[in-house]
Amino acid sequence: MWKKIASESRRHYQPIYNALSVRLTEADECGESFYNDMLAPLVQDLQERGLARLSDGAICVFPEGFVNKEGDPLPFIIQKSDGGFLYATTDLAANRYRSETLRADAIVYVTDARQKLHFEMLFHTVRAARWTDREVDLAHVTFGTVLGADGTPLKTRSGDSIKLKDLLDEAVVRAGEVVERKNPDLPAEQKVAIARAVGIGAVKYADYSNNRTSDYVFDFDKMLAMEGNTAPYMQYAYARVQSIGRKAADKGIDVDGDLAGLSRVHLAEPEELDLAKHLVRYGDTIKAALVDYHPNYLTTYLHELAQKFSRFYASCPVLAADAGQRPSRLLLCDLTARTIKHGLTHLLGIEVVEQM
Repeated sequence: MWKKIASESRRHYQPIYNALSVRLTEADECGESFYNDMLAPLVQDLQERGLARLSDGAICVFPEGFVNKEGDPLPFIIQKSDGGFLYATTDLAANRYRSETLRADAIVYVTDARQKLHFEMLFHTVRAARWTDREVDLAHVTFGTVLGADGTPLKTRSGDSIKLKDLLDEAVVRAGEVVERKNPDLPAEQKVAIARAVGIGAVKYADYSNNRTSDYVFDFDKMLAMEGNTAPYMQYAYARVQSIGRKAADKGIDVDGDLAGLSRVHLAEPEELDLAKHLVRYGDTIKAALVDYHPNYLTTYLHELAQKFSRFYASCPVLAADAGQRPSRLLLCDLTARTIKHGLTHLLGIEVVEQM
């Protein structure tokens, strides 16, 4: 019966995973019950190592440096007096399994900040246990609260929590209305594809572009705006760069030939140099975002890239440039498009579109 319930749950959440470009499948799952047989041996192991002891009938670890308001050692309870195990026990077992069996180099826990103390005590216990001879990077990545227009946690009018599926569906509908207003002559099938990419992308990008530890107000109008640091603006920027290739073909310009024949990059205008310097900082931005677990570093970079490209394109003719300048400027266009697509699609899981 439990397997049937799990299967029915999976039938509903897997399509949402797919829509959000989350690549986890059933093969990646290790539910809480997966660790049941590991709990008793783990508690025994910690006792034998002298890291856990009996206290008021329960078995506890007392990580060094953790005290209560009275200054007494704070217990990290791993087995209750009635023999039952807790959240802490399962977390320890999961950590050990991931370190020893999966050979993880890093383990990242993503929850809100209210569990900060729990994970600090968990990490201290894991490091004291030394289950592996390798140094495993442990990180607790916290996040803020999504708020409604009234400044309180986002809810429906009846006060219930909003379902993610309903939120995404509404975002796609609203994006479709924007597409219809902006480009009514597109084929219906293309409108549907653009609306889906823009709507879902807008919700994801809005979450990524805010400092993850800060609260933010959920605002569809702001998320779907064609200006500012939003997914639609970035998707439009990509489509705009891609349109240069189509215009080049109409003018009989061989873009691939120009790029293949480029042996030396010629950058003279301030806007060209500014764009080129920003492009070469992409790798550093990815590293910083990874180290600090802050995807907003990446969204800020991409938004600045789109702005710098806009200034470059306004000041430096590309297709109308002379034979000495055009290949270098086409290269800047090509690198800008590839960088935006890589950042949005490959790193953030947000689709780009060739035409908006």
